[in-house]
This record gives sequence, C-alpha cells and structure tokens, in this order.
Amino acid sequence: MLPPGETLFTTFRLAGSVPARAFRALHRQRQEAQETARQLTDAAAYQAALRRAEKVFFAGFDALLDAASVGPTFLEKEKIAEVVAGELMLLEELGFRVLGFALLPNHVHAVLHLPAGSGVSLYKSLQLLHQRTAAQSRRLLRTTLPPEADFWQTGSYDYAVDDPAELLRLIDYVRHNAERAGKQGRWLDWPYCYVRPAYA
Repeated sequence: MLPPGETLFTTFRLAGSVPARAFRALHRQRQEAQETARQLTDAAAYQAALRRAEKVFFAGFDALLDAASVGPTFLEKEKIAEVVAGELMLLEELGFRVLGFALLPNHVHAVLHLPAGSGVSLYKSLQLLHQRTAAQSRRLLRTTLPPEADFWQTGSYDYAVDDPAELLRLIDYVRHNAERAGKQGRWLDWPYCYVRPAYA
C-alpha cells in the first residue's frame, strides 16, 4: 500500500540532448500504441496496453539519453551536479519525500512523493526547481552557455506511480541507472545518485 498523496517518477533533461528525428519517431510510436489501446473494450486490457505503451516509449527515450549522441553533458561537472542534487533535496523542506534520484551527464531521474494535504503543487514545485537550477548552472557556465540558450529542455517525462511493487522497481531502476549506462566510480555516489535510507 502506497502512502496517501502523489508519487511520481520524473525524467528531465538538458536542452537538445536527444536527436529530434529519433524522438519524433518514438513519440509517433507511442501515439499509435495509444490509439490501438483505445480500440479495446475491456477496461483492464485498455489500462494494461496504455502502461505497456508508456514503458516501450520510456525504454527508447532513456536509451537515447544514455547514448548522449547529441547535445550538452553539463551534469558531468561536479559543481552543477551538486546544484541539481541540492535543489532536489531541498524539496524535502516543502514537504516532499525524495525517494531517490540519479543524475546522468544529460538527464535526471527522480522518484518523489508528495503527501496528501500538503497544499503544495508537485508540478509547480518541479517547475521552480528547473528555474532555480538553470539560473545557478548558467552562472557556473557563463563562458560556455550562450545567454539565449536554454539549459533544460522544456517539459519532462512524468509517470504516476500507484502500485507499491512498481515503486520499488522504479527506485531500483534509479539506483542502478548509472551502472546500466556504463558509468563507473563517482557516478554511483553523491551527488550523482541518492536513494532514501528506507529504500537503500
């Protein structure tokens, strides 16, 4: 049983970190799978097909990010990683429970829980986190990031978690993401990877 409130697996990435054509192809495949799911008359089969479409989309999306074939890799810089990790942990002061996160060179995965009745908007809080981390990172990158260039890609991939087994699977995914992407050493430790002690 999940505690009351919202639990979210979110992925956000640096601007320009995925080849546009490949991303459009993935998005098109997801739309086609969703359209096929809508033809199902059984509610359980429909929901299962939608979940499957999301999982297939995310697997392809994350593989493109891990390949890092285009775009910046600013999160490799320790000071920027510290900024992003620090801001994620500051969500605890707003009432969030940060269950885990992983920073890779060009993207971030996080599992967050917002208790019921907190009066805080999960999506507004993430939007503010993006704004704050972008502003701080720009100061650190002032010689390499043009003023007109975006730091984060607009939008994020968000997946509502409503099953306890799935929550554990996603936390495990976050914990081992750097290893799967072929990262060694410091990528497995703070500030690049964190799992709440209760789930460690």
